[in-house]
Amino acid sequence: MKDLTPDRSSLDPVEIASRDEITALQTERLKWSLAHAYENVPHYRRSFDDAGVHPSDLRDLSDLTRFPFTQKADLRANYPFGMFAVPRDQVARIHASSGTTGQPTVVGYTKKDLENWGAVVARSLRASGMKPGDLLHNAYGYGLFTGGLGIHLGADALGLTTVPVSGGMTQRQVRLIEDFRPDGITVTPSYALSVLDEYDAAGLDPRKSPMQVGIFGAEPWTNAMRREIEDAFDMHAVDIYGLSEVMGPGVANECVETKDGLHIWEDHFYPEIVDPVTGVPVADGEQGELVFTSLTKEAFPVIRYRTRDLTRLLPGTARSMRRMEKVTGRSDDMIILRGVNVFPTQIEEAIMATPGLAPHFQIELSRPDRMDQMRILCEAAEGSGDSAAAALTDRIKQTIGISVTVTVGPPGSVARSQGKAVRIIDCRDTTP
Repeated sequence: MKDLTPDRSSLDPVEIASRDEITALQTERLKWSLAHAYENVPHYRRSFDDAGVHPSDLRDLSDLTRFPFTQKADLRANYPFGMFAVPRDQVARIHASSGTTGQPTVVGYTKKDLENWGAVVARSLRASGMKPGDLLHNAYGYGLFTGGLGIHLGADALGLTTVPVSGGMTQRQVRLIEDFRPDGITVTPSYALSVLDEYDAAGLDPRKSPMQVGIFGAEPWTNAMRREIEDAFDMHAVDIYGLSEVMGPGVANECVETKDGLHIWEDHFYPEIVDPVTGVPVADGEQGELVFTSLTKEAFPVIRYRTRDLTRLLPGTARSMRRMEKVTGRSDDMIILRGVNVFPTQIEEAIMATPGLAPHFQIELSRPDRMDQMRILCEAAEGSGDSAAAALTDRIKQTIGISVTVTVGPPGSVARSQGKAVRIIDCRDTTP
């Protein structure tokens, strides 16, 4: 793989500032953000008052723990525009979640918010190894989802040439990659596997593709999948993180030269890690639930927003700003199977470590005879034998400690994702 380490002279000065400088900037911006939310969003005024705190109570960063959390239910209760901190006519863009699991969450951006969003995404793309003039194949979905348009903002800010392909139509994706010769691709990791399948179906060698880097996000993925993708395409695979409630893609990103966790752009987003059950903050280095407070957002400030993503905070390396470890899963995606906590990423790791299996899978949960059961639906790799099911069953038992049923189908038998992968099919409510 080509060395894509960016020239340090191209970095924003704050990326390599001292921790004291970053802390001072965060404190100044946090005071503004708390006051802005309190003065302009009725929900925050009520929640702060109910908790007996006022923005003036914050004197240093440690005081933030006195302020109440914001949760997705709060955003849904204020649908559609109740959480906006500026008049609606000052909102330059609106995005929203799909609402497939409840009331959609709606977020807004002022013109300045869009500039800041573009700046942090540009920083992320540069950290991934992209540089002005490079060609980017953007296969994140365009529309209300923040992925496609968020990446596009950053690509414009960095000076890339963007191909706004969006998701789906995988044959066309491969044809355009081969014809347009992009330097990088932005896409979900699960859909990258669908692109890989299409390369194989077309009789093309993915290692000869023009892409030098893949920037993958929007769903948890393991280092084992990173190695699979890097080996298959002979390109770097780096992680990008974001969520619409906090901004969108570009909240944090790995640096291509280290790939050792995602540097959080702490001049715009203040991170905490809390115990997912008690909500009590834990020390850097301890795993828990990621919480964010926005420092510069005008239209849609968020104060101590509980993301439900599980990770831990680590010191900076390639940049001064702290890193978050790759997300291992979400607290609301955790499966409790006969008393054992299981995350889809653990199943993915077991599959990737089992010879003869392709990386596509789904988890099916059922409840026959009042007992929860798990079935793993996965695929045989081309040319593999029939022993993979038993091997995976044994590996899951030995590493996770649960008994499962494994069904190994032929290549192509697991439903492919056109965006975020659907990993869990829960049939327990409908099982007699």
